[in-house]
Amino acid sequence: MYLTLENITKVFPPRGGVSEVTAVQNVNLEIKKGELVTLLGPSGCGKTTTLRMIAGFEFPTTGKIILDGEEINSLPPHKRDMSMVFQSYAIFPHLNISENIAYGLNVKRLPKSEIEKKVNRVLELVHLEGYGHRAPTQLSGGQQQRVALARALVMEPKVLLMDEPLSNLDAKLREEMRTEIRRIQKELNITSVYVTHDQIEAMTLSDRIVVMNEGVIEQIGTPVEMYRYPKSRFVANFIGRANFVSAVVQKQHDRNLTVKALGEVITLKNIKGEFVADSQVTLIIRPEMTRIKKSGELFKGTIRRAVFLGDVIEYDVEILGQTITGIETDPHVMDLFPEGEQVTVGFAEGCIQALPVE
Repeated sequence: MYLTLENITKVFPPRGGVSEVTAVQNVNLEIKKGELVTLLGPSGCGKTTTLRMIAGFEFPTTGKIILDGEEINSLPPHKRDMSMVFQSYAIFPHLNISENIAYGLNVKRLPKSEIEKKVNRVLELVHLEGYGHRAPTQLSGGQQQRVALARALVMEPKVLLMDEPLSNLDAKLREEMRTEIRRIQKELNITSVYVTHDQIEAMTLSDRIVVMNEGVIEQIGTPVEMYRYPKSRFVANFIGRANFVSAVVQKQHDRNLTVKALGEVITLKNIKGEFVADSQVTLIIRPEMTRIKKSGELFKGTIRRAVFLGDVIEYDVEILGQTITGIETDPHVMDLFPEGEQVTVGFAEGCIQALPVE
């Protein structure tokens, strides 16, 4: 592996009347060369502390960080051959765009002709050709973020680190920059570690996602694996939206699991894991896995909320006292079921997963 974290723990000592804090605990992670891995989780989960330890801004209390076969725990940031893009653009206001991008190259005292060549190449890469002589104040937020990215890329680092770089942009710009970052990362085949609390960013950008919670890794996997096969209720709730339905196992045959849920018996297909009869499980049912019709489905319920969102209709349906959120995506369905309407509900059983009760 190109970048490896072995049993990384970070404990911050007591300070200001606050006892010691274990921010990261026994984190193990292997990242391949050219891979983009996203650390995803809520505030305080340890993702930024992990990134800062990789960068050298923090040092592990225990454990090893290995880059390209070399342990780098004791190396300062400027000797780790990494570049970091921060949440704030951190662009020097007194320098023009080319000068901002060239700053690190000037510190390394590269020849002027080589600096100019590298800057022009990276300006083209981030689609800012012709902007080199402009002042930062003449650029939009999205363009300034491109400058920050270009300044990191021009150093040709072994690893590119990004700490919530899009959080200051509006929704449309975030979407645009997600696409651009992924395009550039794949074009350069640069090993990258990206930190965010935004699940859409993580799903869009990542080769693999690392979900963190309270300093530990909950699950590592591709976006598809994380969404379809969450290993915990926390992961299921953090990646996408989910209904959690209590059920009792009736029997299991290979990957088919028969359970009783919401008063009815259903058989689920493609189940991961092994379960014993009469055990309690939690079913993970995504809103888009529901079918809500006037009649013909297995479960009977009552519409408690109906919202038209343009491309979808979102419902809350009460079934035996439990609220199930469902999404109708059929463009031919034009009329909402009104609140209070009696309906039937079905689930795409082949997509539902079951977890042991936590």
